[in-house]
This record gives sequence, C-alpha cells and structure tokens, in this order.
Amino acid sequence: MAAIQERVGPRGTTFRAIVRVRGFPIQTASFERKTDAKRWAEKTEAQLRDGRAPLDFEAKKHSVADLIDRYTEDVVAFRKPRSASKLSIQLAWWRKQMGGLKLTEVTPAVIAGARDKLLRGVTPRGTRRTPSTVNRYLAVISHAFSLASREWGWIDRNPFSQVRRSREPRGRVRFLSTEERDRLLEACRQSIAPALYPVVLIALSTGARQAEILELRWRDIHLDRRSIVLDQTKNGERRALPLAGAALDALKELREVRREDTELVFPRPDGKAPFALRYAWDVAVRKADLEDFRFHDLRHTAASYLAMSGATLAEIAEVLGHKTLAMVKRYAHLTDQHVSKVVARMNAQFLGEA
Repeated sequence: MAAIQERVGPRGTTFRAIVRVRGFPIQTASFERKTDAKRWAEKTEAQLRDGRAPLDFEAKKHSVADLIDRYTEDVVAFRKPRSASKLSIQLAWWRKQMGGLKLTEVTPAVIAGARDKLLRGVTPRGTRRTPSTVNRYLAVISHAFSLASREWGWIDRNPFSQVRRSREPRGRVRFLSTEERDRLLEACRQSIAPALYPVVLIALSTGARQAEILELRWRDIHLDRRSIVLDQTKNGERRALPLAGAALDALKELREVRREDTELVFPRPDGKAPFALRYAWDVAVRKADLEDFRFHDLRHTAASYLAMSGATLAEIAEVLGHKTLAMVKRYAHLTDQHVSKVVARMNAQFLGEA
C-alpha cells in the first residue's frame, strides 16, 4: 500500500511518498507537489506488484559521482577527446557541488540552485561566468543524465530537462576590415613563427577552427583536388574545406619544404605535437594594432566575407560545418545588405533611377 506524508520545513512544504509491498524493501521519495508524490507512489506500487523492480532501485544505488565517472570513462574519453580538457573542468565542478548526492536527490530545485551559483561565481581568472558558459556547464551534466535515463537504466527521466537555461546574448560578430586584414597579414609575415602566416591565411580562407588547422596532417590535404578533408571536427562529422588563392599557394610552398619526421603540417620543433600559436598570435595582433580581436574572430571574418560576397546562410553553414542555420543567423544582416544591392542594381537597370 502507499501513503503520503506532508512535511513542513525551513524550505517549505514537501510531500513524502511511502510504498510498502510484501517481498520488497520500503520505497520512499519526496516531492514539492502532492500530485507528483501520488503519481510516483501509484507507478512504483504497480511495478512492485508486477514483480518489477522500479528504476529508483538503481537511482538510489548510484551517486552523481558514479554518473560522472562513467560518463568520463565511456563518453568523454572516446567520443569527445578533443573537448576532454574543457569537459573535465566542468565535470569537476559538478562533482564538487553534488557528487555525494544520490541520483534520486537531484531535483530541478537542486539543479536551479547550482545554476544560480554558477552565474554568481567567479572563474580562476577573476571574471564572472557568462550565461553562455553556464549553459555549457549545464549541457555536459544534462547529457550525462540523459544517457543514464536512455541507455544505462539508472533513472527514468532527466531532471535537467525541467530547468530553464540562462538567456544568452546575441552571437558576437567581429570581423576584419580591409585595412585591418592587411595589417594583420603583414604582422604574421614578419612573425618569428613561420607557421603563423599560413595558419592565419587558412583560417581566413576556409573559416576552419584553430584546432582543426593546427592538427592538420599532410594526409588531410589534397592539393590536386584543392581541398582539405577534416575527419575530426567539433560536431563529429567529416567536412571538406575548399582551398583557393593565397591559402592554396601557401600550402603548396609548405609542401615543398615539409619535414619528413612528422605528418603534422604545423609541428613544433620536436615534431610530436602542433606548434604553440598563442604567443606569436598575441604579438601579431599587437603589431597590427587590432582591438578586441581573437583568433576565433578569423572564423567570423571568413563567414562575414562569404555573406558580403553573396553566399546564402545555408551556404555559410555548410562551409563552417554547422548542422543548423541558428549559428549563422548572426550574419543575416550582411546577406541582407548584399540583397539590397542586387535589388538596387535591378531597379537602376530596368526601372530607372528613383
């Protein structure tokens, strides 16, 4: 039989459901609403009377720390190796906050409290976390809970699905003007790091991410077909990058003087890993007198140039490797400007000047 107990405490009123069925341990769970407590009690009692152990057995047996350990071992290490460092930091935060909780104790209220703590918290650099960063933290632990529900049989549903995400600002669009681009490329040519100039050229020409460029192997580059084929990308899908102009010429020159002791296109001196770009990049940005410009903004620059050249949002998404148009809508105003010019030319040619 099932019973519901009403409890009044410092945090308000809760309802404790208790289910007793002969042959099984007593099952209990607490809820903020009486209707939820009744629903859970009825479902659990029915499962027990049918001889089926409810998922709460597994949920009570496993902690959040157990969940994080399995997710790290089964998912991060094998499916997301490129993001392992960042994900490990995020998961370590969740372990510290709620690692000792059983999965049954992770409620939307507990999650919302952790989300708000993230928003108020300060990073090791002394800055506040942005809403976008907080949402990334929520995304990784939510994915772990989703797997626990869909694949591992530890819980019946993901409590994170009931928690509101932080509202993110509109995507940043910082791209180089013609003068800024020329200054940056000249600073890269003069850099003490010879690889910096071709790396920046490829980023501007293809819109590829920094990691995608630095980790290039010569087997990825097909000069005869004028393309780069990326097997490992952020969204996990294979992507081809067309090569043209100065970027193609730079790779042809590099091919002539490539090192034989490594497959890396841009190796560090020992050839065992990609070269460290950060210092040379920072020097070049200062010499070019660029304000508020990061390496990732080269990707925005490539997308903006595509938009101003008449590419559609779908075409820009394909070049950048986005699965949906959501991420490229930030460039819509640039494509709108192009369309306006096309309409103006048509009016001037066929309808006369206004």
